[in-house]
Amino acid sequence: MCEFCIKHGEGKKWYLEAKNYSDDLLNDVRRYRFIEEFMSKADDLGKGAGELDRIEKAPWFIRGIIKRVVSGREKKIHYGQVVPIEELEKIFKFVNAVVRVPCICRHVTLGQEKRYCYGISIEPTGGRYFELMRRLTDSYLYGPSNLGLESLTPSQALSDIRGLEKEGLCHTIWSFHTPWIGAVCNCDRADCLAMRATVTHTVPVMFRAEFVASVDREACIGCRECMRMCQFGAIGYSAGTDRAVIDQSSCYGCGVCRSACAQGAITLEERSKVPVAANIW
Repeated sequence: MCEFCIKHGEGKKWYLEAKNYSDDLLNDVRRYRFIEEFMSKADDLGKGAGELDRIEKAPWFIRGIIKRVVSGREKKIHYGQVVPIEELEKIFKFVNAVVRVPCICRHVTLGQEKRYCYGISIEPTGGRYFELMRRLTDSYLYGPSNLGLESLTPSQALSDIRGLEKEGLCHTIWSFHTPWIGAVCNCDRADCLAMRATVTHTVPVMFRAEFVASVDREACIGCRECMRMCQFGAIGYSAGTDRAVIDQSSCYGCGVCRSACAQGAITLEERSKVPVAANIW
């Protein structure tokens, strides 16, 4: 299990612990202020992305030190984890309020409003968290669509997210001053700053899922549709066997590849039971 499961889940999946979504954690003034600044100063993320580009030009030993420091800091402040859709279904069973908001990453990278993010709360009306979000009135939250915060039921949110999965987006949950979890996002490598940091720049700001994918060679027909969907470059193709091959040491366990497989040839396994991937986060 990832280190957050040990620290914040008592040996169980930390994101399935309802206490980590509780409004009680918002009594921490630092957390409350961080959320406020995070949502109202989206352009600061763009500056951080520029810093990552500059880090790549530094000597290798300097890069290694900086990356460890950045990743360690983010684990305390704002860190994510990939979760497949069936784990989201479990989360949405105890989450009572959901709002759909524009994605900060897409605001920075595309300059467009893309509503790929979902604020979540176990409070029936969203509690202090949603009150905070409603109070934010800058152009990020209230853009051209003038929709503001869109309230959804958990079932409506899941339906939306299943549609996003068919587009190839990877589901993630996010902490705000760990261990409090306040958001589900749907990421891709092209436009998501967190995925760019983690996968492209090798500065981890999200854990891999508690799962890895595997291919049933008997069921696979070698269509390669799964390769098109993988955001992590973990799926290859064997010309000799005319079958897809998953590099489980590179797999993030998002399960999105399954939505492209008409043969049902791809399944998820518990990461802990796959020796090559068990200790890779």
